[in-house]
Amino acid sequence: MQKIVVTGADGRMGRAILEAVFAMDGVELSGALVKRDSPYIGFDAGELIGRGKLGVSITDDVKSVLNSNVTVIDFTAPSATLAHLAIAAQVGCKMVIGTTGFSEQELEQLHHFGGNVSMVFAGNYSVGVNLSLQLLRLASSILGNSSDVEIIEAHHKHKVDAPSGTALMMGHAVADGRGVQLNDVAVYSREGITGAREEGAIGFSAIRGGDIVGEHTVMFASEGERVEITHKASSRQTFARGAVRAAKWLREKREAGVFDMEDVLGFKRN
Repeated sequence: MQKIVVTGADGRMGRAILEAVFAMDGVELSGALVKRDSPYIGFDAGELIGRGKLGVSITDDVKSVLNSNVTVIDFTAPSATLAHLAIAAQVGCKMVIGTTGFSEQELEQLHHFGGNVSMVFAGNYSVGVNLSLQLLRLASSILGNSSDVEIIEAHHKHKVDAPSGTALMMGHAVADGRGVQLNDVAVYSREGITGAREEGAIGFSAIRGGDIVGEHTVMFASEGERVEITHKASSRQTFARGAVRAAKWLREKREAGVFDMEDVLGFKRN
């Protein structure tokens, strides 16, 4: 039985992951971590999701629950994730990371830990989203710069980073299909007199409001026609189940390294 530790257990995503661990065969909850100021410290993790007592107390003591026998599922914040990675490197546990909003420097730190930690790091754990990445690479390789690409994403009002990690994954997939680097062609904001659109640009737009779980559309706009690839998530369980699936996949990984959800699903890259 694979032992799972869930960080940010009292948040929306944390609770969804607790539910997914409870529902999936072959895994069991070993620990539930929260911030130091959480009012849920000392509660049983099962009480957070209406499952009664599971015998796992919620704690803010990271070192008390991380060891070489557990896999950590972390959807928190960049600083917290990096702190957890540092401990994981010391004790030898594995990690599944769904945190977004990393700076370039923080991403370098994360990949540095890949020399010692076996981890899956993805901006989205949905099977549908990762299938969409394959479609986007194909579409962009065929259409090239003959189509203008815009990526529109929408999330709930509590999301703190933009563009979303998923939107960036999609942007990288389009750029891969064109054989360019996203950082060289991305346009993240427009305001005022912007001038005509530059050929080859990949534009991003972010919507924040209400309780939208996650919606992403990549528009390929050409003269006379438009192709759109859209993914809409209606439940966080989509991501939570994918994260637990990634944790189960990691169980057999003996080598350190940074893997992604496409590795987990066995998709072939172009």
